[in-house]
Amino acid sequence: MPSESRVTLVTLSESAVVTLAMAGNDAAFSELVARRQNMVRNLLRRLSHDKASADDLAQQAFVQAWKNIRSLRSAEAFGGWLRRIVVHTWLQEARKSQVQTVSLDETEILPSQNSFPGVRMDLEQALAQLKNPERVCVVLSYNEGLSHAEIAETTGWPLGTVKSHVARGASRLRELLSAYGEGS
Repeated sequence: MPSESRVTLVTLSESAVVTLAMAGNDAAFSELVARRQNMVRNLLRRLSHDKASADDLAQQAFVQAWKNIRSLRSAEAFGGWLRRIVVHTWLQEARKSQVQTVSLDETEILPSQNSFPGVRMDLEQALAQLKNPERVCVVLSYNEGLSHAEIAETTGWPLGTVKSHVARGASRLRELLSAYGEGS
């Protein structure tokens, strides 16, 4: 049976729960984790393509959020602030483990449509083929619905760089998926 404080926290707006967490309330932060864990894990799964790694990174991101929540300027900014932590956690891990895609001969990645009749490339497989900066920008743009300006704020990259990564990533996805008969 849930504790009385948990029931109370569930009824509060996210902004009110964030305010309590910013004041050091452990139960409030636990409530925020419960509310946001699916969003965080799903974003990290799209970026890393590995559920176990995504779950580990989600835990790291929430630890970072807990350590830094008092630096949050406004409770209303929590969603964007948490997303920045998540993206930076993934980028840091990607740099550390050098999870860049290896450039293969086009014939190795893109067999002709007739080579494997009925085989379809899934979007997750295609995303895995993108370079990390392109992948993160495409996922934030198309999956998370962020504008280029919001992606620039989230990643800390210049707006022009973000626009280039989104355009190149989207173009590469179209190439990959059309080779399998799924592109536009």
